Parts: sequence; C-alpha cells; structure tokens
Amino acid sequence: MAPTRRPLLTTLLARARSARERAGPRGVATLVGLALFSLCAWAFLELADDAPEGDYLEIENRILLWFRVEGDPGRSIGPAWLPEVGRDVTALGSATVLIMVTAASAGWLLMRGRGHTAIFVAASTTGSYAINWILKAAFERGRPTVVPHLAEQFSLSFPSGHSMVGAATYLTLGALLAQTVASRREQAFFFAIAVLLSTAIGVSRVYLGVHYPTDVLAGWAAGAAWAILCWGATVWLQQSGALQQPPEEATSKHEGSP
Repeated sequence: MAPTRRPLLTTLLARARSARERAGPRGVATLVGLALFSLCAWAFLELADDAPEGDYLEIENRILLWFRVEGDPGRSIGPAWLPEVGRDVTALGSATVLIMVTAASAGWLLMRGRGHTAIFVAASTTGSYAINWILKAAFERGRPTVVPHLAEQFSLSFPSGHSMVGAATYLTLGALLAQTVASRREQAFFFAIAVLLSTAIGVSRVYLGVHYPTDVLAGWAAGAAWAILCWGATVWLQQSGALQQPPEEATSKHEGSP
C-alpha cells in the first residue's frame, strides 16, 4: 500500500501547489479568509444555539469557580493585586478605550492621506457595537450568578461585548497595519498583538466573573468574523478604487540626511 499512497500524495501536493500558483497570493489569502470566516460563523451559531439555553451551564460554573478561592467565591485566586490587573486588562475592551484607539488610528490614517480608510475603520468599530447590541437583545442572557462580580456591569451577557468588539477592532486594525509593511515578520507581529489583546480581554471577563466562558467564545467568534468581513470589504474597495491602496514602505535615499 505504501508505494501506491506515495504517488497519490505526491500528485495531491503537486495539484495544491499548482492551484496556489494560479490563484496567486491574493487569491490564497481570500480562500483562507473565507475558510476562517466560515469557521467563526459556524462556531458562533453552534454556541448561540445551545449556550443561552444553559446547555453548558454546569461546566461553565465550574470554570468560574475555578478562578475563586474554594469556599469563598467572593475572593479570586492569586495575589491581592490580581483583580486590579484583571480590571486594567478588561478595560482594553471597554467602549472608552476602543473609541480612543479607533480615533487615534483614524487620525493616523488621515495624516497618511487615507481618509476613506479612516472612515472605514470608524464604521467597522461602530458596526461591531451595533451588531453586539442587537445580539444581546436577541438572546437576553443574564450575567453569571454563581460568583460575585469583580467589576460593575449593566448590560446583558451573550455575547461578550468586550470580547466581540475588542476582537473586531484590534483584528481589523491589525490587518490594516499589516498592509503598511512588506516584511512578513512585521505583519505577523501586528496580527500577534491583535490576537494577544483579544485573548487577554476575553480571559479577564471570565476571571472577573462577569461573563460565562461561552459568552467570551461567542464574542471572539463574532468579532473575528466581523473583522474578516471588514478586511474583505477593504480589499474589494481597494481593488475597485474606492479606497486608496496602502503606500509602499520605502526609504528615500535622502531620508535622515541633515
């Protein structure tokens, strides 16, 4: 069987390489984007179908209690200063911080002469808030009650707004910033920072006891899906000429001269 499998595998790999060469880098990126969007959309729909009904409530409560001292759910595990760190991290996904980050990014884009892209960034963040508000109103899931909250909250629980809007904003900005550099290492750096921030915000919501784990997972899935849509729309608008193409990062031979 081994001699038969090897030629088959070789043939499949050759066809995959041929398809990739025909599609080109942009085509491959589009296919990857579609695959990731489909995965995120599927994950959100699966969670939305079961989580608000309490299908995972037992394990979710266990996870929430894992972050608290046994026998005293009002106290979090770890040193006394850790809850304050958790609140600092969770603030990175708050409306105040995200609006400031979006405004600063839009301002930078305006300085680079990319006014249409700046407007698009602001619209993508605003859109993620609108979608999150609609989803919260549709599912009407209450906040966790098994542990006391370590941060004040006044809205519904599913999906997590901090996780969803944070992921949508940081991933969208990461994709746009990655377009401004040619080095793959620098592009990976922007994406890694965006993923790290989104992950930290989501974990902090569970640590503070203000969200069920499935709220955060659904928020990540919805936020990532929205970010991918925004990225796809940006590429399409750039190809149609409605948005300015990212400038090439080149250094003039006179740059840095006195």
